[in-house]
Amino acid sequence: MKASDKSREAGAPRLLILGGTAEARDLAAALAARGGFAVSLSLAGRTRNPLAVEAPTRSGGFGGVDGLEAYLKTERIDALIDATHPFAATMSHHAHEAARRAGVPLLALLRPEWQRQPRDVWTDATDIPEAVARLGPAPRRVLVALGRNEVRALEAAPQHAYLVRSIDPVDPPLAVPEVRYIEARGPFAEADEHALLTAHRIDAILSKNSGGEATYGKIEAARALGIEVIMVARPPRPPVETVESVDQVLGWLERRLHHSSPARRGV
Repeated sequence: MKASDKSREAGAPRLLILGGTAEARDLAAALAARGGFAVSLSLAGRTRNPLAVEAPTRSGGFGGVDGLEAYLKTERIDALIDATHPFAATMSHHAHEAARRAGVPLLALLRPEWQRQPRDVWTDATDIPEAVARLGPAPRRVLVALGRNEVRALEAAPQHAYLVRSIDPVDPPLAVPEVRYIEARGPFAEADEHALLTAHRIDAILSKNSGGEATYGKIEAARALGIEVIMVARPPRPPVETVESVDQVLGWLERRLHHSSPARRGV
């Protein structure tokens, strides 16, 4: 039996992963290789060409808390894994409430935050509008690594020259006098980031504290060059049991599902 078929075994616990992150893809791959679970992955649909995953995938929202609760009940989901982006706070809150209502165990898989290191020049911001304001009134050359859905805030500070990097195009273009766009998907190596920052004479970076290795290269390059990083803090998340690795998720699933009664599945 192929690994991809094992997850469809009759009577296997049914898992829903809320994804869109490398951690979600890694978890889906680990579960496919392990077998013994029926796994589906939900993507928000914000990225036009998401990377392939080893699980049946649905794209688009559920229609809020009520829609997700209905899905959990209709599909007889046995466990919900929130592996969304650290800044997908709305989805995480919806997952928390929907799982509570449906009586479905919920676990969050959340990568650790980046921590300030010696020689880092960080300015903290609570949200993206504050981060843009902290660039100050004088014109600067700014690498924007926020994702295309948040960059409209840059229009409040049109005096700066922006280099906007995103996976998908920014459409419509920003209403600022000086802006260039790069469409690219990480990981980004430190050496390449160093070259990018130098070539464009960047003197500030707007970044979310997303954590992880794929986009940390810009932080390392900024440290080496003494460039200021205006770091947007993560939004508050609901009080959910949280782990940081795929292995920890697998252990949690073994404890919660394989060693528990299958009564919820009607077995």
